[in-house]
This record gives sequence, C-alpha cells and structure tokens, in this order.
Amino acid sequence: MTIQANPLEHGGREPDPLAENPEEPEKVAGRSPFRLAMTRFRKDKLSMISLVVVVFYFLAAVSAPFLVAFDVLDPLKTHSDLIGPDYIPIGDFGGISWDHPLGVEPGIGRDVLSRVWLGISYSLMIAISATLVAVVLGVVMGIIAGFSGGWVDTIVGRAIDLTLSFPQTLMLLALSSVALAFLTEVVNLPEGTVAQSVYVILVLGLFGWPGLARLVRGQVLSLRESEFVHAARLIGASPGRLYFKEVLPNLWAPILVNFTLYLPAFVSAEAALSYLGVSVTPPTPTLGNILTHSLSFAQADFVYFFTPAFLIALIVVCFNLLGDGLRDALDPKGDR
Repeated sequence: MTIQANPLEHGGREPDPLAENPEEPEKVAGRSPFRLAMTRFRKDKLSMISLVVVVFYFLAAVSAPFLVAFDVLDPLKTHSDLIGPDYIPIGDFGGISWDHPLGVEPGIGRDVLSRVWLGISYSLMIAISATLVAVVLGVVMGIIAGFSGGWVDTIVGRAIDLTLSFPQTLMLLALSSVALAFLTEVVNLPEGTVAQSVYVILVLGLFGWPGLARLVRGQVLSLRESEFVHAARLIGASPGRLYFKEVLPNLWAPILVNFTLYLPAFVSAEAALSYLGVSVTPPTPTLGNILTHSLSFAQADFVYFFTPAFLIALIVVCFNLLGDGLRDALDPKGDR
C-alpha cells in the first residue's frame, strides 16, 4: 500500500489547475437586444409561418407588374368562348383548367389568376402607402406633442380628438367626387387609377394617424426625462436632433409593431371602400373590387367568390399574427 504525500506538508505548493489545463476558458459572447428579440421571435412557430406567407405576398406583389409586362399574366384579355349563355364559366369550379388554374371571370371571361395576382400588387401598394402616411404623421405629431408639452401638446391633442370625431366612411363618400376632381384638375394627376389610388391612400393615412400619435406621445413623455436626453440638451442639441436622433431610435419597436397592424387593417379598408364604390374601379384589379364583383356570382360560381375572400382573409390574419409575434419578441419581459 503506497501512501501519497501531501505536497503542502513540506513547503510544497498546491497544484495549479491552469497549469494542468492551460487552455483558456471559453468566452461568452454578449447578445444585443435585437438578437435577443430575434431569438424569441424564431421560437414562435406561428409567427414564422406568418412571416413566410407575408414574404410570399410581397414577392407576388413585386413580380406582378413584370409578369404582366412580359405577357406571362394578362388580366385584361377576355375569353368569351369560355362563358356560357348564363354568363357563368363553362365547366366545373368556374372553368378551372391548365390554362386558367383559378378559372375565368363570370360575364367577361378574364383570367382570375392574372387578376388576383395583379390585384395583390395594387392592394398592397395602396395599403403600404397609406400605412406610411399614417405612421409618419403619427410619429412626428406624437414626438412633437410629447417633447414640447404646453400649448403645442394641447393643439396636437385637440387635432387628434377632431380627427377621431369625424365619421370616416361618411366623409369618404361625401368628399370622393370633390377630392377626385381636385386631384385631377388642380394637382394634374391622371384620371382613373392614379387619382383614385392617391385619394384612398390620403384618406386612409390622414384618418389613421391619431392612434399611433397617442402611443408615441406616451412613450416620449417618459423618454424626455432620460439621462441621455438631458445630456444632449446640455451640449446644445437642436430640437430636430433631440426628436429624430435621440428619441426616435428608441421608438422603433412600437412603430414596427404598429406598422404590421395598420397594414392589414388598410387592406380590409380598401376592400370595404371598393364595395362602397370609392376605391380603384375596374378594369384595374384590386382584391377589393374583385371581391365586390364576385358577390353577384357567389352562388353560381363559388370559386370566383372564395378566391379573393380567402386571399384577403389570409393576408389580414398573417399580418396580425406577425404583429403579435413582433410585439412579444420586442418586449424585454417577454421571456419571463
């Protein structure tokens, strides 16, 4: 039996563990708040699926004008030989075939796939433009009101109350003819699709900003007392720098979430305006006016009615799920 001596008894030293294992310990890399948010977002499977659908819609919207230019899609060509005497497409399920995967339009015989593909492009263009108008107005007015306070805050608050008090739908119907005449005669916009699109974008955007302005104002009221804002004031920063260099970068999370929530709301609003007759009118296709036209054939040609209704419902649901996922991911306490 061998007794092992203790190295500390005769003036020895305790073995250095680093000498036996000279390798340095692995360094732990820090993660930014953005990376933490994206990690939380990727764990939400439903939000990831919604993101894939949203990306598909955007790719369809961007590619549609090019496919029309290269004659891959032809949303205006009629196929009267495919329409029966009762104005219903010949064949089952609205005339679905290899040449027309979604059938043809009742009454005229235009290809449904070409029209809904280009309709996605117009609907998203209107919704995105209106969302940008609403977000820019809401952010600017909210920052100014929250930072300035006093009579400026009072005026912005009364402007928000006044905007919310207007009956939006009634104003749309009442001002449509006057506004379209102003856009075509005074602003010199081309009649038809361009003037109608601009009118819808302006109305949706000008009536959509108050909610975001109130949210941003509340955030700014707390941010303006922060140390970095006081430091910027001490070094003589201008109001513009305080607004857009110091405060605005700290508001990107609620702005991004509200953008994803405003956009599907405006897609639905465009469809409702098409039903009321104050949006883009045919032959230019949007999901809204295609759905409006399909209502007259809902029983005779259910596929034609179901296609735009499903596409509108899908984009609204996916954008809302994406917005909810971003809101949870960007919340610092979301993982608790």
